[in-house]
Amino acid sequence: MAGSVHTNWKGERRGGGDRRSRDRRGSANRRGDASPREPERRVSGERRAGERRSGRERRSEEGWEPVSLEGAAVTAKDDTALVEAARGAREHARARYSTFKVGAALETSSGEIVTGCNIENATYGLTMCAERVALYKALSDGREVFTRVAVVADTADPTPPCGSCRQLLWEYCGDIDVIIANLTEVKRRMRLSALLPLPFDAHLLKEKDIE
Repeated sequence: MAGSVHTNWKGERRGGGDRRSRDRRGSANRRGDASPREPERRVSGERRAGERRSGRERRSEEGWEPVSLEGAAVTAKDDTALVEAARGAREHARARYSTFKVGAALETSSGEIVTGCNIENATYGLTMCAERVALYKALSDGREVFTRVAVVADTADPTPPCGSCRQLLWEYCGDIDVIIANLTEVKRRMRLSALLPLPFDAHLLKEKDIE
């Protein structure tokens, strides 16, 4: 009796399995019409991607589009004088806490060069970067239009401006060229928009809030 029950149970299982197999085959057959829709989904996705790209292209703020000059064989101007000025400024850095000296040189539209170095403070929070020192000096002397900035540190890898310096440079200099060098060579040339691709600036504020 027990054997009969066991046999019947196995038979039911086999029967159930056969039914499920048939159901799966039937389901697969019913899904046969899904194949034509798959390309449609891909086309739809491509169309949406195309719309996103076109929306990006419609954006008018050219400074938001990163433009890298890295590896350029020929530059619009000779960087030698600007980089040497930054190297010289670095020697005056007050970096007794970090011992990390940085020099910066900011070029005006008339070709003048204003330099700066990092100046540290025991409270750390009052430390000022070389780029901002150069910018504040230039602004305080009435200079308003700038073309390039060079930043020099004693590092093997490029040492770009920090986030605060990028924001201040963008505010007062716009999408200028940034030359990053060490004590022996230029390591990288790029636009400020490549370092700060989505800046917060005056165009995001209401006109009534801007003096």
